[in-house]
Amino acid sequence: MIHLAKKSTIQFLVITAVALVLSSCASHPEAPVSAASADYSYKIGPGDNLNIVVWRNPELSMNVPVRPDGKISAPLIDDLNAMGKDSTSLARDIEKELAKFIRDPVVTVIVTGFVGPYSEQIRVIGEAAKPQILAYKQKMTLLDVMIAVGGITDFADGNRATILRTSENNAQYTVRLKDLVKRGDVTANVEMKPGDVLIVPQSWF
Repeated sequence: MIHLAKKSTIQFLVITAVALVLSSCASHPEAPVSAASADYSYKIGPGDNLNIVVWRNPELSMNVPVRPDGKISAPLIDDLNAMGKDSTSLARDIEKELAKFIRDPVVTVIVTGFVGPYSEQIRVIGEAAKPQILAYKQKMTLLDVMIAVGGITDFADGNRATILRTSENNAQYTVRLKDLVKRGDVTANVEMKPGDVLIVPQSWF
């Protein structure tokens, strides 16, 4: 009898814990359909590749990677910070450095490989087919993310998935991944924001 009582108590605690998890997930509002900012500009991050073009100075033009510390090195330039800047701002900074050596430099910076700063990357964790980190792109949607990670696993509880929005003080929103991916319901598609974390929980049943 004591053994049965303990077993019943454990079952009750498990059921209660599951109910609490489900209720906490259900309390999150649905993610807004529109989220992208109209004035968004891409920020350079470690791992990006940059094509630096110096007008009338081909010997100073080159392709450079952004180092893990967020800095770049180029002819006549040592350890210039690039992380978090857009391409125009970085071009002006390079012009200031080159102006010490050549007259009136004109620089263009083109980002040719996109990774972005960590604070703007999209992270997908949990029961995605291929959990990973993605570079944010303007107007990126939940469907774009799902295609990139190969959808969700058979063990995923897709309609309890949530977006943790770091740009809004870690606000959390519910998204309907199962409806979107398995049923093709495009009304479940929403826009992503830089720094979003998509959490795909495992089904309890």
